[in-house]
Amino acid sequence: MEFTIKTASPEKLATGTLVVGVLAGEKLTGPAAALDKAAKGKLAALIKRGDLEEKAGSQLLVHDLPGTASERVLLVSLGKKEDLGDKAWRDAVSAAAKALAAGPAKEAAVCLADVDLPNRDLAWRLLQATRLLADGAYRYDAPKANNGKAARERGARKVTLAIADKVNAELENAVKCGQAIAEGMALARDLGNKPGNVCTPTHLAETAQSLGKQFKFKVEVLDRAAMEKLGMGALLSVARGSHEPPRFIVMQYKGGKAKDKPVVLVGKGITFDTGGISIKPAAEMDEMKFDMCGAASVLGTFKALARMALPINVVGLIPTTENMPGGSATKPGDVVTSLSGQTIEVLNTDAEGRLVLCDALTYAERFKPVCVVDIATLTGACVVALGKIPSGLLANDDELAAELLARGTESGDRAWQLPLWDEYQELLKSNFADMGNIGGRYAGTITAACFLARFTKAYKWAHLDIAGTAWLSGDNKGATGRPVPLLSQFLIARASGAGA
Repeated sequence: MEFTIKTASPEKLATGTLVVGVLAGEKLTGPAAALDKAAKGKLAALIKRGDLEEKAGSQLLVHDLPGTASERVLLVSLGKKEDLGDKAWRDAVSAAAKALAAGPAKEAAVCLADVDLPNRDLAWRLLQATRLLADGAYRYDAPKANNGKAARERGARKVTLAIADKVNAELENAVKCGQAIAEGMALARDLGNKPGNVCTPTHLAETAQSLGKQFKFKVEVLDRAAMEKLGMGALLSVARGSHEPPRFIVMQYKGGKAKDKPVVLVGKGITFDTGGISIKPAAEMDEMKFDMCGAASVLGTFKALARMALPINVVGLIPTTENMPGGSATKPGDVVTSLSGQTIEVLNTDAEGRLVLCDALTYAERFKPVCVVDIATLTGACVVALGKIPSGLLANDDELAAELLARGTESGDRAWQLPLWDEYQELLKSNFADMGNIGGRYAGTITAACFLARFTKAYKWAHLDIAGTAWLSGDNKGATGRPVPLLSQFLIARASGAGA
């Protein structure tokens, strides 16, 4: 999708579909008022008779509105004035995005950035609107007989963001950043949606190398032999049952000063998770192709980061493998030695994500990071605790946690913090190793993070459990691209000096 920003009067915009927002029960203002004046009260009359519902995101499509140059006008409800905030506005923009993606118009103009929101400036509104509109147009190019041609032929491909203010460099950059984040989300969604027989560890490595070549940043891919030489016994224990070779991907983006310590992002890359010997139930096991969405989000964030050319140093680490049963697979009760030298009793082979992550977190020490954030579809317990609205957040540093929570609120890609108290560490005791890889029935999300915390004592660290937010099930099954918006906003703030 191609975006431009323009100062314009809405009634003069000649386009396929013009989108304007309307507050329920209020006198028309802004772009809607200008259109209504040109149409001699036609819009106000339609709204007064109840053609547009009050709920934020409700829509009314009007064809050939008198006095206007556009072919169609799409009225989108912003809800009631007293309820207008980030969520209602995002609901309106998201609804418009879906309508534009499904409609016949190839070009559109959107006036929703001019809506006055509490504590949100125009640059913020433009960035978020661009990202939401582009993400709403996302379609996975599924391998079907007709190749989805009919679906792809519909939808707006060029969008003008119409504003009343004068266009300046800050506003243009906001649109650029919103589009870059949407591109990163699209990459993460594409990778997550691909079947496990296509999106293998090798495919993730090739994707990283392609990004590195495109955006001129360094990519190194370690094979099994290199990991064995390093001593990544925890990661390799997960890979033992699979015929697909594991990979350890290292990406280094150097946009900041040479002396600046990097932010390190670590993404779990289990490209298919059967549970191993502790095999999962058959129902919905197909969704375990999404177990690499942490890795996908790191790759997507790197694409957004490089597209925005942020002045910051960032390292991306992706430990990636399948988790399969087999004659050589790790068994419950086996003891493995991690890169850190700590030993782990594998009590459940389906708790494999923490095994691949712990070696990556130890590897991160060599970069002397300013902070490390790992992203993983780690525990079903997180879905039970928080549902599919926020990602779970745990951290060994309260300032870093607060920073990520704030960026989640800012981006609409929210997280919620859970405790990481030492008392939970007792649950990981083992009679045969330094620790077990599970902590029993209770507090599964917390004990998983407590396990990872044992490998992160050298730096500030936060863990994002995205098991509930990385993909959707049912009729809307598919990857969401989260938490690329949160991570991108985090890096934007860090690059501007607004971070911790």
